[in-house]
Amino acid sequence: MTLKNCCVCGKDDAPYKCPTCRESYCSVGCCKEHKTQSCEPPVLSEELKAHQSANRWKYDFPTEDTVPMEKLQQLHDSKELKQCLQSSHLRNVMKTVMNSPNPTEAIALAMKKEPIFVEMADACLKVVELPDHAKPC
Repeated sequence: MTLKNCCVCGKDDAPYKCPTCRESYCSVGCCKEHKTQSCEPPVLSEELKAHQSANRWKYDFPTEDTVPMEKLQQLHDSKELKQCLQSSHLRNVMKTVMNSPNPTEAIALAMKKEPIFVEMADACLKVVELPDHAKPC
């Protein structure tokens, strides 16, 4: 990780970044001072925008478990999944899973003890799994 100079006072090794403009700052005082100035999100070059757009839906290393982008889009649009995700309890369970040192174990535990997690998983599987008639034997 490379640290930059503070955009307010110039101090070396400013460890924090403005969430809007990504400029570095070194302290709460400099953060407050920076907030008094207007800042804008960084502007991407046209070349970088084109590259990101062209590669948005590509996988570098697809596997047999890779979910096709059209299925991910269907998940994004799923009313059933959105309804599940309205639950703050489910979102907290998901944070616990994501922050677990052993996510596989955390998922198994959530599947046993959290009906809302099972409901969310089922909603996802309805979208991404092959229909029964298309599954291999």
